[in-house]
Amino acid sequence: MGIATDPARELALKIEVLRDLEEPVRELMENHERKRELWFPSDILGAQPGDSPDEFTLALRDQASGIPDPIRAALALNMLTEEGLPHFHRLLAVYLGDESHWRAWNNLWTAEEDRHGQVLHDYARDTRLFDQRKIEEMQFEYLRAGFHPEWDRDPYRVFAYTTVQERATQFSHGETGRIVGEFEPRLAEVLSHVAKDEARHYAFYRSVFDLILERDPNAALHSASFILPAIDMPGVTMPGFKELADVIRRAGIYGPRDYLRIVQEQIRYWRIESLEGLNGIGRMAQEKIMGIPARLRRIAELMETRSRAKTFSFEVVFNREFAMD
Repeated sequence: MGIATDPARELALKIEVLRDLEEPVRELMENHERKRELWFPSDILGAQPGDSPDEFTLALRDQASGIPDPIRAALALNMLTEEGLPHFHRLLAVYLGDESHWRAWNNLWTAEEDRHGQVLHDYARDTRLFDQRKIEEMQFEYLRAGFHPEWDRDPYRVFAYTTVQERATQFSHGETGRIVGEFEPRLAEVLSHVAKDEARHYAFYRSVFDLILERDPNAALHSASFILPAIDMPGVTMPGFKELADVIRRAGIYGPRDYLRIVQEQIRYWRIESLEGLNGIGRMAQEKIMGIPARLRRIAELMETRSRAKTFSFEVVFNREFAMD
């Protein structure tokens, strides 16, 4: 299947491909649910039967008191990103429709993702990790600003994006949990649960895009070539995003080299280099994608050589100053 010249026809063809994937999607969902251990925030943040809930909360608060401010800033960004879930449900629902098996996946994914913002918000409130009013203001402004990426009118780009975004989120939560475990094992457990969910969602979306590549390789590569060079994380519209993201990079949680590895993973998994029988547009997209890792490597090296020590303070972290290399 080639790329149509008429945008409306092109979109119709892509939606037709997605509808053709309903049976594989059902199988992927069944596999996802078989491997998943369903958890809820109260499983991790609730007192054991017979224990005092008040004493549990006080002990949790005491444990959290030693979490460094840079990690608190990272957690603020990660938590608010999760709480932007309504934007993503909307983006998926626009193309997946309401009368297909895709609806079942979008609803399941939304239900699973909803716990991430809930458990992190509950933890932050109970431990007084942030200035609670400020974090709620940030959440309000972020949701009010919305998330309207340029790619939201192309269903293939949606799936290329969700693949790399879920992997990046998994990586960020996992690394934050690894670092915070030294200070607060309970929060490390929370983040481990969230990261494992993201890993399963990543596997689902990556498999879906692989199926799209099999059916419509030229258009799929063309769409991926616009996504893979760089992605805006969904929190990009939240207040202070750039500075918070800089803290995450400097803390070694997530940065340009991590995104480079994520892109390389997808190139290998989707076997982009070895795809044959492409038309002109497909070959151009293939060549562009294969050149992305070298560009990302140059960007990472440039950022590393230009990076200088910097002092940060955030209202959400009580305006306490901290310095980072």
